[in-house]
Amino acid sequence: MEKVIEKVEGMGAIPSEQGTTFRVWAPNADKVFVTGTFNDWDNSQFELDLEENGYWSGSVPKAKTGNEYKYVIHNGDQILQRNDPYAKEMTNSNGNSVITNLDFKWEDQDFQMKSWNNLVIYELHVGTFNRKDLDSVATFDSIIEKIPYLKKLGINCVEILPIAEFAGGISWGYNPSYPFAIERDYGGAEAFARMVNAFHKADIGVVLDVVYNHFGPSDMDLWQFDGWSDNDKGGIYFYNDHRSVTPWGDSRPDYGREEVRRYIRDNAFMWIEDYHCDGLRMDATSYIRYEGGGLGYDSEIPEGNMLMRDINAEIKAKYPGKLTIAEDLKGAGVVTLSSDFGGLGYGSQWDMNFVHPVRKFLIEQGDEYRDMQALVDAILFKYNNDVFERIIYTESHDEVANGQARVPEEIEPGNADSFFGKKRAILGLAITLTSPGIPMLFQGQEFIEDEYFQDSEALDWKQQEKHVGITRMVSDMIKIRTEYKSESEGLKGQYTKVIHFDDDNKVLAYARSTNEDFSNSTVVLLNLSNDSFEDFTFGIPYAEEYQLVFNSDWKGYDEEFTDMVVSPVSIFNEEYNGEACKAVTNLPAYTALIYTPKNK
Repeated sequence: MEKVIEKVEGMGAIPSEQGTTFRVWAPNADKVFVTGTFNDWDNSQFELDLEENGYWSGSVPKAKTGNEYKYVIHNGDQILQRNDPYAKEMTNSNGNSVITNLDFKWEDQDFQMKSWNNLVIYELHVGTFNRKDLDSVATFDSIIEKIPYLKKLGINCVEILPIAEFAGGISWGYNPSYPFAIERDYGGAEAFARMVNAFHKADIGVVLDVVYNHFGPSDMDLWQFDGWSDNDKGGIYFYNDHRSVTPWGDSRPDYGREEVRRYIRDNAFMWIEDYHCDGLRMDATSYIRYEGGGLGYDSEIPEGNMLMRDINAEIKAKYPGKLTIAEDLKGAGVVTLSSDFGGLGYGSQWDMNFVHPVRKFLIEQGDEYRDMQALVDAILFKYNNDVFERIIYTESHDEVANGQARVPEEIEPGNADSFFGKKRAILGLAITLTSPGIPMLFQGQEFIEDEYFQDSEALDWKQQEKHVGITRMVSDMIKIRTEYKSESEGLKGQYTKVIHFDDDNKVLAYARSTNEDFSNSTVVLLNLSNDSFEDFTFGIPYAEEYQLVFNSDWKGYDEEFTDMVVSPVSIFNEEYNGEACKAVTNLPAYTALIYTPKNK
């Protein structure tokens, strides 16, 4: 006779020393069995008990960690074999669920996520970031190999494209078949934990992309999971009317069902609690808010808003240091407005008001066509009077694919390594790393990667060897941004003002400060034209002595650069253009200069 063990709480397969408890939601089932390698796939040996609200559960002593399993669902004449919606691992996207017990020995107890005004995020894709060749498989372990490089670069947070089990072995990751399972081709659950642990030991945070606007659409047992559906749509996990339609298939989750909201909530907290992630970036949140993504006269999805508001509020209450990011791209302040005031409560959001005008400015072929006011508006924009409620960038996985290329390639197609391609792309990096907001780089941007992003092509590390000087340049800028030095703390501040605007010569200067009176400012001077200037004069706030800490034109970064003498800057204690002091310096073409006040 089979030994009976006490059921434990939780969803999916919960292993213990006595066996495994299985729990699944199948409200339209007549009977549910669990089968697997632990009983030679006998479909009728272990029947689950019906609990409240359509949940079924049972405990199986023989079922142990590492065993494969499935549910057998009876609905009238239908007998359906289904993988576990809560499966922590799969043999593959068309295979079996695997009982998983993450018994990982964490060593990150001393890690603390940096404050949001000190973050520099590096977005990467597991499958391409450190793939050695087309025959090799990029994994979490292959990313660990590059952590020393990222540490030296100076970034303090990585954002990982989605890793939930997807169809096949190559994907961007935005087609999750099993949201709780970690892509087996990347290494699975323990390897992911090992990678997060390694990042934390290097003092680097980990934010993970998650996809809740749709599931699948392929290799997905969630579809008509317990045999029921309406209008031949997706069944219990999905809307079964016009609200199901998304650009990625008829697979929008039914946020109106409490059980579906719980499913998504449990997924969000799994990444934070079980895998120690420091934040979540939620994909295409406008398609959770609106049926058509917020375009035109679009119907709102109130229960989608409720889902996001509830998840963000719970994360904030339990884990206030965790960062939730919305990829909403509608420029809506309500997304990052506190839930206390009726907002959705995200910590920050990808900012369309920065990326599109800045990219357009950089890519414009003639200097005379560059819209200086549009650039200023992009730099100064903020949500809800908090500059760090936005993620600012010029490249992301979306912006360098889907018909678009890397910034230097857009500047000079087929010749991204040209003087102009490099110089103007670097200006984009300088603007990103010195503007108000949380800056983000996309993998390879720091060495002028020129290939558009595709999941079948590895990041070209030969470019890094070729442009080691530019990598150093980006590292120098990042460290000015992130290091705790009083003279450069302005870049961490809420306050920004334009101190020089010269549309004729395409020269812009702005000051960043932690103080409203702009004392102790960091000053950024940008020549956005192909003309060089000697003895260029501009106003500078308060401090009588400033030091040049960064010059993007230095030949040490690239032999093609001019290395025009720009230091020391001359400071005169006389008012100029409304600022307390006057500064005079040489200013090379297409160059960014950064000044910080000297400590006396």
